Amino acid sequence: MSANPRVADYAIHPQFTDRWSPRAFTGEAIEQETLLSFFEAARWAPSAYNSQPWRFLYARRDTPNWERYLGMLNEFNRSWAQHASALVIVISKTTFTAPGATEETPALWSTFDTGSAWGHLALQASLSGWHTHGMAGFDQELTRQELNIPQEYALHAMVAVGKVGDKATLAEYLQARETPSPRRPLSELVAEGDFTL
Repeated sequence: MSANPRVADYAIHPQFTDRWSPRAFTGEAIEQETLLSFFEAARWAPSAYNSQPWRFLYARRDTPNWERYLGMLNEFNRSWAQHASALVIVISKTTFTAPGATEETPALWSTFDTGSAWGHLALQASLSGWHTHGMAGFDQELTRQELNIPQEYALHAMVAVGKVGDKATLAEYLQARETPSPRRPLSELVAEGDFTL
């Protein structure tokens, strides 16, 4: 990959512009301890009432669950994610028990909190020399059935984890896209006071 073309408009730590989502992976194995360190970072994400609604299910390549996880992806994502080192399913518990309560109630912020945990995971992977690529293209019903995920858990994404590989391994139409993507300017994302975006 060529030099990172991303430039922040305001001073931030380079970890934020260095992290990106490749599709070309080397296919090398990932150690259990290394992958667990990414989940450890996710564990420390903030959450409302400290309810920690996030859950992660995973399969490492060359293990008995690998083919099962690949089979849950749509054909497009499977075509490149098959070269990842691990696949992770991100889910969240949609209910919680508030402090002092005895019954569970809807956790309306569970997706917000789980997104924070996924962000921690992605940054820790990047800081460790690995990359992640989140995917919406997987069969949610098949995944729920195959992995025995209860109905009170929402399925959000599958994530490929791996080391950056040669983009020549990708289909030709994807090779040009194999670079850190830009971001919209802050003026399109942030407004002080009323909604003016």
